[in-house]
Parts: sequence; structure tokens; C-alpha cells
Amino acid sequence: MSITKTNRRQNIRYRIRKKISGTAQKPRLAVFRSNAEIYVQLIDDTNGTTLASASSLDKAIASQSVPKTEKSKLVGAALAAKATALGITTCVFDRSGYLYHGRVKSVGDGAREGGLQF
Repeated sequence: MSITKTNRRQNIRYRIRKKISGTAQKPRLAVFRSNAEIYVQLIDDTNGTTLASASSLDKAIASQSVPKTEKSKLVGAALAAKATALGITTCVFDRSGYLYHGRVKSVGDGAREGGLQF
């Protein structure tokens, strides 16, 4: 049986999710990266709710013509702004099986610059 790239990422994702979980005080910052866009959410796993979300499809971010890594940084900063408005300062970063480089790293950098700690 051949293991595809998506199956491999799914297994890595399950391995990560076994170890980390978000609470209302310290939510999980989950990243989803498609070929064209990037989406992030702050998730409270104890209640199963999304506290805040941002994506590269938001009007303020989509209107800018910058490379995808720069858009990812803007998405991280937008999520950090929403989190600080809710009174959230810390979170747990969930890279969802993606390597921590490129657009995923840019989201983390943008969120850190916006004031989130993880």
C-alpha cells in the first residue's frame, strides 16, 4: 500500500492533536493551508467552539496584491488583533501536519508580532 502525501499529513496531524488541546484561556491556533489561500482559527476544544478566525479571503487582506507569505503574515496579525479584542494573549500553535516554514511560519510570525504568545 502506498502512502500518499495527504495520508502522511493526516497521520502527522493526528499525532500532533494527541499532544495539544485548546482551552478558553489558552485556545488552539489551527492553520489550514490550501494552494491559494490560508485560514486560521482560535479553537476552544473543551467546548468545541471557534473563538476567532481569519483568512486570506478577508476583504482587507484579499485587496492587497502581495505574495502569499506576506498575506499569511497579515492573516496572523489580523487573528492576533481579534484575539486581543477578546482578551486572549496566549495560545497553542497547531500546524496541522504542515512543516513549520513558509506560509505556516509567516502566520506564526504575524500572530507573534500582533501580540499573541505561544
